[in-house]
Amino acid sequence: MVSIKLVTSEEELQGIQSLQKQNLRKFLTESEALDQGFVTAEYSIEFLQKMHQAAPSVIAVSEGKVVGYSLVALKSIRNEHPLLSDLFNCIDRTKYLSLDLSKSDYVVVGQLCVGKGFRGIGVVDQLYQYFKDCYSKEYTFCITDVAQDNPRSLKAHQKKDFQVIDSLSYGGIGWDIVLWDWNAK
Repeated sequence: MVSIKLVTSEEELQGIQSLQKQNLRKFLTESEALDQGFVTAEYSIEFLQKMHQAAPSVIAVSEGKVVGYSLVALKSIRNEHPLLSDLFNCIDRTKYLSLDLSKSDYVVVGQLCVGKGFRGIGVVDQLYQYFKDCYSKEYTFCITDVAQDNPRSLKAHQKKDFQVIDSLSYGGIGWDIVLWDWNAK
């Protein structure tokens, strides 16, 4: 059984980092990355602690082990990691429904990952629903980016009502910026 909750301990942050390392693109074969998806950014424990102090991330836990996560990135940590900095800067230059996003309340998903053995059973939906339950009172939009060569991830986000609003290039990789409008009916 999988339970969804906010991060509450250093051990859980270490569990996030361990799961992240297992799913980094650089450690996967091309076919595995295409078939199963991947994560690109590597976050140190120190950076994960900063993210957690600003706003706890959402995790999926099974038998005491982190098996999925959705990292919460607020504007206050935007300059602490180059990929996130580029993402926040791109978001702030983007309009959505004629609204200048730099003047809106939004929260960024700094990374989402579900471990092998827990994919395809609704964990992404559970992570995002809990994320929304925790943060939609403070923020209107949930925004993240998806590597353009990660179709599995884009499909999962679009299934949850994210829509592509812009794109950017970072580290030689194309990224789609996707937005989930929490006020949309």
